[in-house]
Amino acid sequence: MKTLIVLDRLSHALQEEKIAGKWLLTVLYGKQKYWWLLAWFLRPCLSRFPWFSACIGWLQKRSWTRAHIRAFIDKHHIDQSEFVRPVSAFTSFNDFFIRKLQPHVRPIAYGDDVAILPADGRYLVYPDIALVDGFWVKGQRFCLEKLLQDKDLAAQYAHGALVIARLCPSDYHRFHFPIHCVPSKTSAMSGSLYSVNPIALKRRIAILAENKRQLTHLSSLRFGNVLCIEVGATCVGTIHQTFCPGEHYVKGEEKGYFSFGGSTMLLFFLPGRILLDHDLVEASQERLEVRGLMGQSLGRALSEL
Repeated sequence: MKTLIVLDRLSHALQEEKIAGKWLLTVLYGKQKYWWLLAWFLRPCLSRFPWFSACIGWLQKRSWTRAHIRAFIDKHHIDQSEFVRPVSAFTSFNDFFIRKLQPHVRPIAYGDDVAILPADGRYLVYPDIALVDGFWVKGQRFCLEKLLQDKDLAAQYAHGALVIARLCPSDYHRFHFPIHCVPSKTSAMSGSLYSVNPIALKRRIAILAENKRQLTHLSSLRFGNVLCIEVGATCVGTIHQTFCPGEHYVKGEEKGYFSFGGSTMLLFFLPGRILLDHDLVEASQERLEVRGLMGQSLGRALSEL
């Protein structure tokens, strides 16, 4: 497969992404004809049967997995000084995976009319979903109605802005509110657990509308009603919501976290409600993901209700 390149937002440098389980992803979702039989057998086992991901999640909570933490940190050049707790305090690999960071290492972009990136991850943004000819590959689309499971809601956001945040296993895996808002109760949507790595998404973007996911409405004066969707993936044990529905939250406050595995967040803004940051839009037009950090600017509100 081709090398996966992302643009680092802080350094403005192109970087090659280290893909966890790259060989297996290539077998399952690549185009090599000689792997088709193995992929035909393994893909449903790993993606459609929740017991596999549940088992992986359970294993990563065992105490003996602590032995893998140090090597993982070194391999992915993770900054330990950002952690709230020292590495020696983690009780398992999953305990490290869902780590908390010191607040000052993720400064929040200032301004009530400024939305922020909700998580550390690789971002693609689209000012008008209807004008996008595929995300990673031309000609591919996913069904918004199928994703939201609501025909009327899909019609409201058909020309809205979309933000895709892809979290890798090496990322900080807690996610936060992108705006000042009052969140609704989360709706859970059952589904498969396909990989959300670009290797898989380039084969079939519909994965985003098929995987297990959770949807929350974020009610906001500046941005209107924003949809926030957390999407599960292969090896993601659980999506945990840590907020209380109906209470007011300030942008940057924690909304929840993913257990072990890579994952994705989707944000949907109503038409005419947000002006997405130019650097993110420009890179997305080139189908180049931008590695951003939680708290960085996402865009500015265009109007108020």
